[in-house]
Amino acid sequence: MAFSKIASGGVDGGVGDSLRPNAKNIIINSDMAVAQRSTSATGLTSGGYKSIDRFTTTLYYTSSNVGTFTQSQSTDVPTGYGFRNSLKMDCTTAQTSLPADGQIAIRHTIEAQNMNPFKFGTSNAEKMTLAFWVKSNLTGTYNVSMYHQDGSSTPQVNSQYSISSANTWEKKVLVIPADTSNAFNDDNGQGLSIDWIMGTGSTYTGGTAPTSWSSFVNNTFNGGSTINMASSTSNEWLITGIQLEVGEYSASNLPPFQHESFGDNLIRCQRYYNIFGNNTGKPMGMAAFYNSTAAFVGPLVYPVEMRSSPTITITGGSGDAYETSGFALNHSASNDWFQTFSSTKTSTKECQVYVDSGVSAADGDAGRCKIGDSEANKGKVEASAEL
Repeated sequence: MAFSKIASGGVDGGVGDSLRPNAKNIIINSDMAVAQRSTSATGLTSGGYKSIDRFTTTLYYTSSNVGTFTQSQSTDVPTGYGFRNSLKMDCTTAQTSLPADGQIAIRHTIEAQNMNPFKFGTSNAEKMTLAFWVKSNLTGTYNVSMYHQDGSSTPQVNSQYSISSANTWEKKVLVIPADTSNAFNDDNGQGLSIDWIMGTGSTYTGGTAPTSWSSFVNNTFNGGSTINMASSTSNEWLITGIQLEVGEYSASNLPPFQHESFGDNLIRCQRYYNIFGNNTGKPMGMAAFYNSTAAFVGPLVYPVEMRSSPTITITGGSGDAYETSGFALNHSASNDWFQTFSSTKTSTKECQVYVDSGVSAADGDAGRCKIGDSEANKGKVEASAEL
């Protein structure tokens, strides 16, 4: 089959790498270069977005636990391929026996409208090829599970890979079957979710992992795998260089990984998450407008339109004094120090924050917002429209 050129607006047919110079990987931040939240998140016992953008952590259980992990942006990478970073999961507190409903995984979810090139739900549906570099000390059989979030009964399909050499980077190329029955919605909701599974309890094992699209069944989610990344504090798992291609490929004819600039990668990530502040004493680039009882700051304009109107999380300091404030407003008369702000009037393009106590400026005065001067109390504003 001819090579496919994956672009932001769809797929152009072509032959050879010469027609792929501006290809956009459907997997965003697939080289793990962007980590807006943190380059290292320690003491992890629950899931969520922790460090690397667009990759969420699953550490799920309802009783007991699934161990404790550090997730980091590592510089351990396969050499000679242009990669600088990988996502690393490192077990720091072991759980040798996972609870029945326990899950350890890394998930990437693709926006539904970005799945249009695969033509699912039509007679022309395309196979997918998922390729990635992976490394672990823990050898054995692993599952990659895919969920069609728009399909009837959430269709699932698995593909298995083996890590055969401990502590060695290995490239895996997996072919995923087409689905002619279930179309992806042409919208900004969840489309395809990909789980790289690193261990589950007995609820999710025992069955046979599905190799064709079928309704989700608990015991097939991690069928055929006995891996438990939490079994020892010596365990670690790393991944980078993920690509999802339209069509069927093998290791010998897989299109080259399409590197993109850090700036382009960051912009794609910022459709889903933005962080402002978190940098002691620095300006936030927002003007403040006072009335007699409050100061309104903003708008805080996102660098790119977000996927949906985001959830705003404001982290402030521990008090309203100079040494404890998370934010400060500089105006003509003085400085006002604030523990935190409140948010209002958020949209996909901007939000506004305000404070309604401790205001010293006069009605109609103006100023600027900056982060507090204490490293321990520096403020930040986060906008999340993650899938």
